[in-house]
Amino acid sequence: MQPLGVRYAVPVDLAAVHAVTHSAYRHYVDRIGSRPAAMDADYPHLMRRGCLFVVGSPAIATVTLVPEDGWLHVDNFAVAPDLQGRGIGRRVLAFAEEHARQLWLPELRLLTHAMMWENQRLCTAAGYREYARTRTAPDQELFHYRKVIAGWDFSGTTYLPAAAGVALAGAR
Repeated sequence: MQPLGVRYAVPVDLAAVHAVTHSAYRHYVDRIGSRPAAMDADYPHLMRRGCLFVVGSPAIATVTLVPEDGWLHVDNFAVAPDLQGRGIGRRVLAFAEEHARQLWLPELRLLTHAMMWENQRLCTAAGYREYARTRTAPDQELFHYRKVIAGWDFSGTTYLPAAAGVALAGAR
């Protein structure tokens, strides 16, 4: 499998981010009866915060990753419709998991609309588990998903992996 090539978005990417997001989400407008939040996000602000990532140049996929207290929020990800079904979405979620590890965050969280069945299938297939549901309006239900990051034991007194603890113990 070739590397995905996810990188931080820069100003020249913003038009492609807008195009990818709108093309990936526009079919949901009729289905859910409103515009998904991703279509109206402040991408320049997210880019300046270092939370906006893209795949390709011009971008063919985008993901917004917002660090929170103790977890990484996958705020949005979108793949150009003509490239969906090729594993790019799964690979973008794998990148999000690696990014959480780099930030020493033990969990990823995301939410999706109850009528976005494609997102629910992708999240479940990627190892996310539903942990809550909320209603924002009588006909608007959101499903909350989380995925615990494997590879470290976060239950102890430190977030350092065992190998780093051994290396630090020898330094005086």
